[in-house]
Amino acid sequence: MTLEEEKYYDNYFSAFSSEGWKQFIEELTEHYESYNLDTIEDIVQLKLVQGERTILRRILQFETGVRLTYDTIKEREAEE
Repeated sequence: MTLEEEKYYDNYFSAFSSEGWKQFIEELTEHYESYNLDTIEDIVQLKLVQGERTILRRILQFETGVRLTYDTIKEREAEE
């Protein structure tokens, strides 16, 4: 991994460890879990809710994805 790539991941890891990130993720999680599917009135509203939940899920999984990618790169480097 180049120094530039290390810096890239270090910046994310620094952000992920901040109280602001933890607060952000906590609030998004609450929002994601708060959808009441019983109140959806039509297919248009259903599609809107599906889209919103897809976006929220992607954001909520972002940290995991970055960490898994970093770990995969490090494992491959260790094998070389």
